[in-house]
Amino acid sequence: MNNSEILYLYDAKLSNPNGDPDEENRPRMDYEREINLVSDLRIKRYVRDYLLDKGYNIFVRKLDDQTVMPEKIINSLKDSQVNTILEELIDVRLFGATMPIKKETKTFIGPVQFNWGYSLNKVELLESSITSHFATGEKNSQGAIGKDYRVKYSFIAFSGVVSGKRAEHTKLTEEDVKLLDKAMRYAIPELATRSKIGQYPRLYMRVEYMDNETMLGDMRDYISLVEEKESIRDIKECALEINELIEFLKKNSDRIKTIHYYIDPKLVLRSKGQNILFEDAFNDFNILAIN
Repeated sequence: MNNSEILYLYDAKLSNPNGDPDEENRPRMDYEREINLVSDLRIKRYVRDYLLDKGYNIFVRKLDDQTVMPEKIINSLKDSQVNTILEELIDVRLFGATMPIKKETKTFIGPVQFNWGYSLNKVELLESSITSHFATGEKNSQGAIGKDYRVKYSFIAFSGVVSGKRAEHTKLTEEDVKLLDKAMRYAIPELATRSKIGQYPRLYMRVEYMDNETMLGDMRDYISLVEEKESIRDIKECALEINELIEFLKKNSDRIKTIHYYIDPKLVLRSKGQNILFEDAFNDFNILAIN
């Protein structure tokens, strides 16, 4: 399998992209720079939940909606042979895992990894009170009052990699990677909860290289968000400048096999200040849309 690098952009409007349990579940923030943060584990959870919803068996999950010991997941398989585990658990093939196998601890390093995501815009938080209509105890017939924290608008960028060499050790297949592509496109809107509704994928690019050695680096370094207003609140109020990304990839075109992509029609792309279609921006490459 060849190496790939991923650029993934989605936005969050009046939602909580990734609550911090140490901060009353406030959205994770870099307060010094007013930037919203999202952990790599949050993205992996979306992918796992999507795959589980589609009928695939995964390791990092609950049984009957209850948290269980990892041994119970292993015991639910046909047997505890390493090959069986890798064949049956797609999330181990993707992300790796540390698990008990025959009284030993086995670690699989996942070929698919993500950095933490961060917003390309400065983000403001919205705080509101929420009231429960259920009594909090026998002596208290009043509902409880809590806090609800959300971002007003956050345009979030993630970077990821697919390692061809590590794929050999977890038996990751090309079909698995295609499933990852689909999960990155569909998982967030399909699995919306009360705090996660209002989030939509806007751009996904998986740049597949010619070999299992090439890694060009974080593509977020070559994009920027153009804000049409002082404090944006909607995808219609911004555009994505990608000229540096186009030039960077063109310089390395001999190392690129295919660009697998999805773009939301609401996302405006710009190159040198002019609006441009994705297909025109990358027409020098073999591009393949994710259906």
